[in-house]
Amino acid sequence: MNFLEKYNIDIKDKELLLTSLTHTSYANEHNVSSYERLEYLGDSVLQLIVSEYLYSNTSLKEGAMSKMRASFVCESALASYAKEIGYIPYIRVGHGQLHDINDTIIADIFEAILGCIYLECGFTVAKDYVYKTVIPHIKHHEIYLTDYKSALQEATQMDKKTLDYNVINETGPAHDKTYEVEVKIDNIVYGKGIGKSKKEAEQMAAKDALSKKANNK
Repeated sequence: MNFLEKYNIDIKDKELLLTSLTHTSYANEHNVSSYERLEYLGDSVLQLIVSEYLYSNTSLKEGAMSKMRASFVCESALASYAKEIGYIPYIRVGHGQLHDINDTIIADIFEAILGCIYLECGFTVAKDYVYKTVIPHIKHHEIYLTDYKSALQEATQMDKKTLDYNVINETGPAHDKTYEVEVKIDNIVYGKGIGKSKKEAEQMAAKDALSKKANNK
């Protein structure tokens, strides 16, 4: 299992690492431990590291930080990171689960592996792992969040600034239009977005504005 080598992580306790990859269906068939306890631990470690990063690198209010954190540690996000890390072929499931290794299992194991890293190597190494696998997505603002508008609204409310969305371009036939929207904060354009509906374009404009605000910190 060399998927951790590229992160310069060496887990001495190979049985613990195997446990972090073991679904309950496999554990029940072979009378071994499953990843559930490690998942519980890894979830807490992940929440702390991402929370600390958002606190230190943004000026978002508590509600906006919570939404942003949730978007980066949700099931679909963790499953996406897993595919980049490459541990999916090592997951151990029972015979009845072989054709159903879904995102829930994959995401749970991301947290279980993090729990294993924390126990074996300590918080600093666990944090470095998260900074290599999760934080780049935050920096590039590849958010797994659909409600960017709410996040942007909360981010600007603390400064009592105005927030306005305007359609600046429409292209295509009536049945298949594409909209371009700009968002202004206190009459200054902060972001632009394109979508197949006005709502989608507004969300993309809000995402663009959030990215620029984060980069300006």
